Amino acid sequence: MYQLIETIKVVNRQFQNLGFHNNRLNRSRRELFGSKNEIDIKEIVSLTSLITEGVYKCTITYSAEIADVQFQPYIIRKIETLKIITDNKIKYSYKYADRTELNEILERKGGCDEIIIVKDNMITDTSFSNLIFFDGLTWHTPVSPLLKGTKREKLVSLGLIKEAKIGINDLVKYNKVGLINAMLEMGDIVIDVANVK
Repeated sequence: MYQLIETIKVVNRQFQNLGFHNNRLNRSRRELFGSKNEIDIKEIVSLTSLITEGVYKCTITYSAEIADVQFQPYIIRKIETLKIITDNKIKYSYKYADRTELNEILERKGGCDEIIIVKDNMITDTSFSNLIFFDGLTWHTPVSPLLKGTKREKLVSLGLIKEAKIGINDLVKYNKVGLINAMLEMGDIVIDVANVK
């Protein structure tokens, strides 16, 4: 049976954004495996004594039930350039543990640090994060990402970012692009659109 993962940020021994993670984990279990029971991550996953102050990445592997939990210290990757890659067949609507398809696309990044995946002429995600674009006034996020990330959902619900149709030809409307995911806050990785190749 295939597996999924849930990645959760832990800061100073506190799980972050847990409600959104619980919702996605249980929705995925229900839709893919027919699970009717709800799992509360905080009740199932305990922080070990090895987790100290600072930022950790908690990775939960699961299918109908939780199979594995791993913790590791987190350091933000340095990303300064993005390459646009078109792939009209890719599907990643659930956070699958098997990232083979994404990794194969990532191999086409050339000398850039990361990729922007374009599907049917619309901007979606990077290989590991959602995207946000700044037009000088407002941060927008593509309305049809490959995967609706938990941080994206939270920022949309708070009104800090707005969903928009962002086609490949719309890049000229923006001056900054940011990467967000469970581990990355707004502002952690922000790149000039000029560095999108």
